[in-house]
Amino acid sequence: MKVTIPAPNRRLGTFEWLGLVGLGGLLVGRYVPVARIIPFWGCVLREHTGWPCLGCGLTRVADRVAHFNIPGAWEANPLGTVCALLFALAAVATVLHFLFALPIPEVELEEREWRWVRIAFPLVLLVNYAYVVVHTRFPHLLS
Repeated sequence: MKVTIPAPNRRLGTFEWLGLVGLGGLLVGRYVPVARIIPFWGCVLREHTGWPCLGCGLTRVADRVAHFNIPGAWEANPLGTVCALLFALAAVATVLHFLFALPIPEVELEEREWRWVRIAFPLVLLVNYAYVVVHTRFPHLLS
């Protein structure tokens, strides 16, 4: 892994875009009651089959993280909570980057490290989905 710290700047790169998207998502989660405004809001797969999809709980995660209810967000979707918190961190870093020209460290992974990421990510996704399914369909197994 190679980490470089660029000179102070206010450039808009990939990380900054993620920060802006995270900021937008958290602001929507905080101030817009999406599930109440949109009448057809819900998971079509879950409505028709009773089984949750991979994204089930993400709206609740955004709402709960935006309201600082981290345990509630974790209960809805653990991986979604981790991602929402990383988006929040990116949002804070992006704001600091633009206000004070703070450099954002650039991380470059080697091929071996990327291989581990490509193996670990689907496994983490699978474990998270298993949790969401058990939590939704078989809650008695978690108590």
